[in-house]
Amino acid sequence: MRSFLLSAVAAASLGLSITSADAQTRVRAGGLVCDLAPTVGMVVGSRQQVRCTFRPTYGKPERYYGSMSRLGVDLGVKEGGRLYWAVFAPTRAVPPRTLAGNYFGAAGDASFGLGGGANVLIGGSRRTISLQPLSLTAQRGVNVAGGIASLVLR
Repeated sequence: MRSFLLSAVAAASLGLSITSADAQTRVRAGGLVCDLAPTVGMVVGSRQQVRCTFRPTYGKPERYYGSMSRLGVDLGVKEGGRLYWAVFAPTRAVPPRTLAGNYFGAAGDASFGLGGGANVLIGGSRRTISLQPLSLTAQRGVNVAGGIASLVLR
């Protein structure tokens, strides 16, 4: 299971290397915390609802709702969990509702009792927002998953 997580982290890092020049022009604009609904893996994918709070460097916290989907191997049951992201944008002061949009990338996680995972997602308003190359997932359940991930925030 540990090697699975390390493989997911390596794949996620490799996926972001293509955009490394673009990422150098971005600055940290705040943090995003998402609570994930419970899910049952459907072998070739899964979908779970999310409730998120963005705490910008400048401005008031914003709430977002949406869903996170995965296409790839997803076996097992998860009780839900929490994702922690660093949010990077062209400037520290982002306009309200900037995080609304579609994000795509790679994801992997594993649980046997307690577990964790890694996600690499880029998107948002005109694809100018990147969520920290490796988000941390805290979850409970029995699950192994990896593949292409998408996050929709509204």
